[in-house]
Amino acid sequence: MATLISQNAVSKDRGEKIKRKNPDLDETLTLDVLQETKNSENMTTVKPKKKKKERKEDKQAETEQAIEMKKLENVLFGSLYPVEFGKNIEEEEEEEEESALFFTDRSANSVLSVYEEDAKTGEIEIVATEDHAPRKPVWVDEEEEKTNINISNVNRLRKIRKEEDKKLISGSEYVSRLRAHHMKLNPSTDWARPDSRERIYNSDDSDQENGDFDGILQTMEDLVVSGSSKLLPGLLEYSRLVDANAQDPSSGPINSVQFHRNGQLLLTGGLDKKLRFFQIDGKRNTKIQSIFVDDCPIRKAAFTPDGSQVILSGRRKFFYSFDLVKAKMDKIGPLVGREEKSLETFEISPDSKTIAFIGNEGYILLVSSKTKELIGTLKMNGTARALTFGNHGQELVATGGDGQIYHFDMRSMSCFHKGVDEGCLTGTALGMSPNGNIFAAGSDSGIVNVYNKEEFLGGNRKPMKRIENLTTKVDFIKFNSDGQILAICSSMKKNSMKLVHVPSFTVFSNWPPANKALQFPRCLDFSPGGGMMAMGNAAGHVLLYKLNHYQHA
Repeated sequence: MATLISQNAVSKDRGEKIKRKNPDLDETLTLDVLQETKNSENMTTVKPKKKKKERKEDKQAETEQAIEMKKLENVLFGSLYPVEFGKNIEEEEEEEEESALFFTDRSANSVLSVYEEDAKTGEIEIVATEDHAPRKPVWVDEEEEKTNINISNVNRLRKIRKEEDKKLISGSEYVSRLRAHHMKLNPSTDWARPDSRERIYNSDDSDQENGDFDGILQTMEDLVVSGSSKLLPGLLEYSRLVDANAQDPSSGPINSVQFHRNGQLLLTGGLDKKLRFFQIDGKRNTKIQSIFVDDCPIRKAAFTPDGSQVILSGRRKFFYSFDLVKAKMDKIGPLVGREEKSLETFEISPDSKTIAFIGNEGYILLVSSKTKELIGTLKMNGTARALTFGNHGQELVATGGDGQIYHFDMRSMSCFHKGVDEGCLTGTALGMSPNGNIFAAGSDSGIVNVYNKEEFLGGNRKPMKRIENLTTKVDFIKFNSDGQILAICSSMKKNSMKLVHVPSFTVFSNWPPANKALQFPRCLDFSPGGGMMAMGNAAGHVLLYKLNHYQHA
């Protein structure tokens, strides 16, 4: 600025010198020079003011930009300190300079509040951690109490229902349930709650060493709190995974699928005479082993409940036993004293001691799973078609061509009860719940009757529920591990498979899938934890589904 002034402006002293050296000059020239000098002086005084104003504006723009950048950082990464109002920029800059030398934990003494759901009322209450007094909310929406929300119309909102019949809830209750559902889905943030932090900070070292934290390492329970085990009717939440036998599909119909007791190993067997084992993870489902049985198209294959061996049979006089530990296949039969044409249908007792085969003319053949020798027979009036064990292997339930249900005592090898299956001419399938309280019986007409076991044995032959969703012969009945889902299927019709919600005895409306992906279902099994379901069809594929309600496979 000084150079611009020195080049363009004319000083007073210079004007006076010109006047003294040239006295003959016209007076007007001097006046002109003086006027120019005054103008230049005015310019010199105005320009710095203008520049100063521009500097001030630039500085103000920079500070505003810095504030915006700080806000953006707080939004993206979170603020290190709580927001404080009423401070100017200079004070903030001074604090930033001091922060390089000292660090102050400003959140230590701050009053934090958390939302807690009352388990009985479902209301949200604010709990203060320092003053032990509830803090009033800054703002309350008055419309929440006036608004009613229908949670049954939207599928995603059905999971926050507490009662099946209640559809309308108030806005405040809706907000509290959403918060509670969020806490249920994200339980890992419990460590951040003020009460838990105070408990950790205030506890003595001896308490930490002796009790609280060692308890976590002394249990095999899940660290993450699992959700409610109650399965709601209506819609079943599931997802399709990679086929269980995608690495080696069968060239014939699949007749048997079963999970091992560890929930990771799955066997498949079919008419292509191959017994296959797969490691199930839902992504790759790696094939472990394949065994070719030359002289026996597999009609049924099953793990023993103790998981030590596999029993497989076909329409033959003999059957096979595969030892999983020794990886050795043994051929057993024909059974001594019997002339059976087929041993294709069997059941294994829950204690893994007895194998019950269906024989000719209503006979049930009992074979020891250890010695593989015939240890006894049971007799029905009609032909035997289906078997299932109950009461931890101490009872055997059977049905067949005479339409009656037989209960046998395995200890005395005798029938202690016989009752008519209502509306049934020929029984074709049986299934017992895991706790043994109810059982289901299917017939060749597609009807499935569900009975209470105690009432049936007491003389009340009226079924708890009559399921009429199938129109062809029922081939397969299976309860899942906790008895909340009952699967029924018929291999004579495409996509003919239903999943029943047992507590309400209603079918899930979104199963089977609408695209008829099941084809002709032939067999099904649930994983021990209930998290997976495998279904084999006549096309040689084993479809694998994840049931989202269950946490473990």
